[in-house]
Amino acid sequence: MFETPPFWMYVIGFPLLLGPLVTLHELGHLLVGRWFGVKAEAFSVGFGKELAGFTDRHGTRWKLSALPLGGYVQFQGDMNPASVPDPDAPKEEGSFQHAALWKRALIVAAGPVTNLLVAIAILAAFLAIQGKPVYIDSDEAVTVAYFSEGSTAQAAGMAVGDEILAVDGAPTPTFEQLVQRIALYPGERVTITVRRDGSELALPVTIGRQNTDDGFGNKGDRGVIGVGPAPNELEYEWEPVPLLQTIPLAVEQSGKLVDMMVTGIKQILVGQRSVKELGGPLKIGKVAGERLSLGPSAFIEFAALISLNLAFINFLPIPALDGGHLMFYAAEAIRRKPVGPRATEWAYRTGIALVLTLMVVVTVNDLFSLPLFGS
Repeated sequence: MFETPPFWMYVIGFPLLLGPLVTLHELGHLLVGRWFGVKAEAFSVGFGKELAGFTDRHGTRWKLSALPLGGYVQFQGDMNPASVPDPDAPKEEGSFQHAALWKRALIVAAGPVTNLLVAIAILAAFLAIQGKPVYIDSDEAVTVAYFSEGSTAQAAGMAVGDEILAVDGAPTPTFEQLVQRIALYPGERVTITVRRDGSELALPVTIGRQNTDDGFGNKGDRGVIGVGPAPNELEYEWEPVPLLQTIPLAVEQSGKLVDMMVTGIKQILVGQRSVKELGGPLKIGKVAGERLSLGPSAFIEFAALISLNLAFINFLPIPALDGGHLMFYAAEAIRRKPVGPRATEWAYRTGIALVLTLMVVVTVNDLFSLPLFGS
């Protein structure tokens, strides 16, 4: 572990993280496409000018391109690397547009599904190797032992000795789960169920907002209510996880992480969180270098999170993303005919403009988070 990561870790962290994840994503598209007899004209890691490459026996040009911000597979019949269908391309054998609708849908879904499977596999591997934490002295409730200064829970009527059972109906049997639940909703009003003298009470609590720093200068807001548990409720030990249980537990962990992503996006859209919390390639590269400095485990765990992010983002119903393609296929299935070329073109133009606008916003956020700008 390094107190301050050396510059070379930032340089290699980004390609070491995104390179394999993007390659696996695009391989998902390519392999399922080949399985269904669809020819791929190009497979690129990165965008822009080709730096190196070769053509395989299937006629696919494999290349490494200059801009390492993603990648693509261009199938026969695609108009461009964004897989926009070429209306003038003949629907000949081996072209993407010639494939049956369900085959096209599976080819498109294969990319983000691959990223999802990679994330689950990494999390399952950690469970198999490390096990899972089990709290030694837990009675399925968090006992309030003390309050911090300015505690919103104390202001709402909570008392020392209260047992916290749930937040908005969601059980919080351990202090860690309570912290995770509260952290998602800074500034929001929730109902916390407590047990006091054998009776259950529902207390409306406004969650406080705390600015956090991860030790590397990465700041963000999280929700707090200012309660502390008894010391024995923080003690845990690592329990081995049977191999057959690792996958279900990894799926459960992935579901919780996706739920956090959805919650974060909702909060940004309604103004409960700042758009400045969104990060782009520079931020990912910075955090990748920092995680690399903490050791292989921290870096691989971060890779699982980014792989899950890639799956989630690509499933969004935005034209030019995989989810956008799937949205068009759903419309085609309902209408029993493809969406018209003019509507398709305008939808893809709008989608690309939306993605480019988002890229500009997150890049500006990244730049202003750098020490150079006094962040």
